[in-house]
Amino acid sequence: MLALLIPIKHLDGAKQRLAPLLSPGERAGLARAMMDDAFAAVRGIRAAERVFVATNYEPAIARAERSGWTVLRESRQTSESASVDAASRECESRGVTALLRLPIDLPLVTAADVDEVFTAAGDGSAPCAVLVSSRDGTGTNALLRARPTLFPSHFGAGSFARHLAEARAAGARVETLRNPRLELDVDDSEDLRALLAQNPDGTSTGRWLERSGIAERLFTGAGLRL
Repeated sequence: MLALLIPIKHLDGAKQRLAPLLSPGERAGLARAMMDDAFAAVRGIRAAERVFVATNYEPAIARAERSGWTVLRESRQTSESASVDAASRECESRGVTALLRLPIDLPLVTAADVDEVFTAAGDGSAPCAVLVSSRDGTGTNALLRARPTLFPSHFGAGSFARHLAEARAAGARVETLRNPRLELDVDDSEDLRALLAQNPDGTSTGRWLERSGIAERLFTGAGLRL
């Protein structure tokens, strides 16, 4: 069984690296807009048989349940890697053979992008890892493992190289994909500038940025929260 895993932490404390630019309320609003875009893309995917959401964030739980997805409720969150690995063990126990972890801070992602990752994995019957890096090549924006517990997660700085090494040590077939929409996650002001350069008008994130006036702050320095 091929499945998708979306880990979601409590969004009220999201995107701390944007604190010089955005207030806590604005950071939460941006995170919710990106969640809207991620959920919209996931509803259109064809390759995955099931979608799992690992979270303790009640708005995400409610929306996942309305979409017919399986919620893995967390009692606490210590790190993304711990959340993903715990969820991966649970998914594997439920018959999942290949699991794609996808974060919610990829505002340009489309259903076709997600399906492309699954296609690269094949049927998930043999040990395999499919990876998509962040824009700078150091982070891991998409990670599919067949089987889900093939190797542990190392999300954070330098994770792409660590995941590649783990996959090779496990003897898995390794596929690395380039996809500009999957590579564009939003963590800091440079990421926001890169996003705005793509004219994201048709996305919830783009509409939120337009309403909030963030572009003016980014490109003029006005209102920076230093």
